[in-house]
Amino acid sequence: MANAVKLTSLSSKGGCGCKIGPAELENVLHSLPQTVPNPNLLVGLDTSDDAGVYKLTDDLALVQTVDFFTPIVDDPYAFGQVAAANAISDVYAMGGTPITALNIVAFPISTLDESILADILRGAGDKLKEAGVSLAGGHSIEDEEPKFGLAVTGTVHPDNVKTNTDAKPGDKLILTKPIGVGILSSSLKRDLLKAEEIDRVTQVMATLNKTASETMNKYNVHASTDVTGFGLLGHASEIAAGSNVEVRIDSKSVPVLPRAKELAEDGVIPGGTKNNFTHIKDSVTFPEGMNQIDKYILCDAVTSGGLLISADSNDAEYLLDELQQKGVEAQIIGDISDGINGHITVN
Repeated sequence: MANAVKLTSLSSKGGCGCKIGPAELENVLHSLPQTVPNPNLLVGLDTSDDAGVYKLTDDLALVQTVDFFTPIVDDPYAFGQVAAANAISDVYAMGGTPITALNIVAFPISTLDESILADILRGAGDKLKEAGVSLAGGHSIEDEEPKFGLAVTGTVHPDNVKTNTDAKPGDKLILTKPIGVGILSSSLKRDLLKAEEIDRVTQVMATLNKTASETMNKYNVHASTDVTGFGLLGHASEIAAGSNVEVRIDSKSVPVLPRAKELAEDGVIPGGTKNNFTHIKDSVTFPEGMNQIDKYILCDAVTSGGLLISADSNDAEYLLDELQQKGVEAQIIGDISDGINGHITVN
């Protein structure tokens, strides 16, 4: 079969695990020249947020984002679905509605059958249809290492933008997907997963954050982000730093994919996960006696993860109940404190 190729073997890293590390990225971004201030740019580079937001009118703002990566699963169609869900998620995290997308393709067309690329694009196209997003075009280059993703544009009311910088003491933190994706996808690459485990992690990554976003927009939510390559604690730290609050995580409440801990204990720990821990460890207080594997899991480099929502305490239980009734795998995993600004305490 033309499609019988192990896509994950064609790159050294996969999915959001191939991101430039947070420490290196921070250094590079600090060296960028200052842009001319624009009052209509509501969200830019300053806060490490998920997407840019530009105000067009008093009632309309554009949300813009781009995301692409190397194969995270072997099936081309599934890879396209996961990549599309991951790229669209940034718009959902901002409380927006995605409307258009552009494909971004790098593919070794001279060495891999073109049907593989067709299946990747078909998977992405079906996920765009599910999201109600129109494909407006794209760009492709030939590259030895396959890469795929999307540039996505959405809309949001300027007064309803969700950022990672406005969490309030007393808020409850809700996570809408389990973590451990990086460990399982690395295990997939090493042929350590059963078929049902591959299906499960693929399903998690390919699930849109559409329902989670639309539901949170009905409640009093102060901050939101999506959990991807910098891991749960990495993205929680952006909320803590941006909002000048302390984030408290109840580790026993964090949903983790089955076998993630077992596989990590067997040595399957992605490099991106280790980098995340190294970057964040000085800003985190872990409980005495917590083992290193559990710390790594909280820093695991996720691809197409869930939303991390900071909801008003009066609304959080109602939001959680509605999310769960709609089939979203949501859990309250912690809260926001006025303790040590920019810090995370894990219990």
